[in-house]
Amino acid sequence: MQVSVACSPHLYGAAKGRVQSHTNLVPTTISLKPHPPLTSTESSSNLILRCKAQPQQLLNLCTSRISSFRTGPVQCGNSSNGYTGNEGRGLREWIELVGEALSAAFPLWVTIGCVLGLFRPSCFNWVTPKLNIFGLTVIMLGMGMTLTLDDLRGALSMPREVLLGFVLQYSVMPLSGFLVSKLLNLPSHYAAGIILVGCCPGGTASNIITYLARGNVALSVIMTAASTICAVVMTPFLTTKLAGKFVTVDASGLLISTLQVVLFPVLAGAFLNQYFQPLVKLVIPLMPPMAVAAVAILCGNAIAQSSSAILISGGQVILASSLLHASGFFFGYVITRMLGLDVSSSRTISIEVGMQNSALGVVLATKHFGDPLTAVPCAVSSVIQAIFGSMLAGIWRQSIPAEMKH
Repeated sequence: MQVSVACSPHLYGAAKGRVQSHTNLVPTTISLKPHPPLTSTESSSNLILRCKAQPQQLLNLCTSRISSFRTGPVQCGNSSNGYTGNEGRGLREWIELVGEALSAAFPLWVTIGCVLGLFRPSCFNWVTPKLNIFGLTVIMLGMGMTLTLDDLRGALSMPREVLLGFVLQYSVMPLSGFLVSKLLNLPSHYAAGIILVGCCPGGTASNIITYLARGNVALSVIMTAASTICAVVMTPFLTTKLAGKFVTVDASGLLISTLQVVLFPVLAGAFLNQYFQPLVKLVIPLMPPMAVAAVAILCGNAIAQSSSAILISGGQVILASSLLHASGFFFGYVITRMLGLDVSSSRTISIEVGMQNSALGVVLATKHFGDPLTAVPCAVSSVIQAIFGSMLAGIWRQSIPAEMKH
């Protein structure tokens, strides 16, 4: 007997597995799961299902996707309707699969970009300031395409978590950047860069890390969107107040640039997702790998601009970046747990606070700070936070929070 699995919304609600049988040239469709119209008896070697419904009516149910399975002695194979149990993946599915694989390995690609920038700076001679801005715009546009009205409703259903995450995002990290700069007595250009990273919003990579760490992905997306939109005001204001003690900061220029490369692309992406969904569905599989590539190029180029100076004093920047992000991950988790949030939400806020939009820091530092060395901490931090976040996700993934077991 040859069988194929069919899915149809017409029989007991959402799509369920069905088997279409072609025995003695009499087409019938029967259900694998017990259902009022069906009765079943089981022999010692075969499962016999008798269908009380009309065969022709059931035959009219159309199959939309075929999948292979085994049930007792019955094996699925080719059916006479032209579909096969081993139906190949479509082009879109392959693109999504490759995109997800590339995105999951983003720490590797960013590290490769930074290593190339350090030891082969000429590889990035083709990168211009306009390309830097374009790359960040692509990242923000892709993030905007993931936003829907449901995300806004979700924010309203989790006001405490979103508000607490927002406060920690723009308090723990900026203050940690300032204190680390003082503690290590960093040169003014490195100090300004570390503080700028701390004042940036959450990075989109945090959504991937949250998923791997068994956190609250919906909360992660909402927090990233909230901190990114509010960065239009918060990033220039905090950077001016804290980094202004080390270098001169162009507050108005920072504000305009943040509007151009953050708010407008995010809103444009959300608009496209709301009113041009067919277009979004077409390009959205390409956005994650494009974003990863853009971050790797931005960070590699920032390193390449000052490779000789980094080889001399790079250890200090690596230490400062490590302390900054470790502080964000640690306090983000401890404070939320002390305030009574569940484990899943605490993990999410920890990751959101600890991981910054370093690509934004690179673009702002390159455009508005005279010394190119200011962008170096932003590039280095992209590698450090990716490594820390991946390690943390690996540890947390071993244990499932109690609230996710129900």
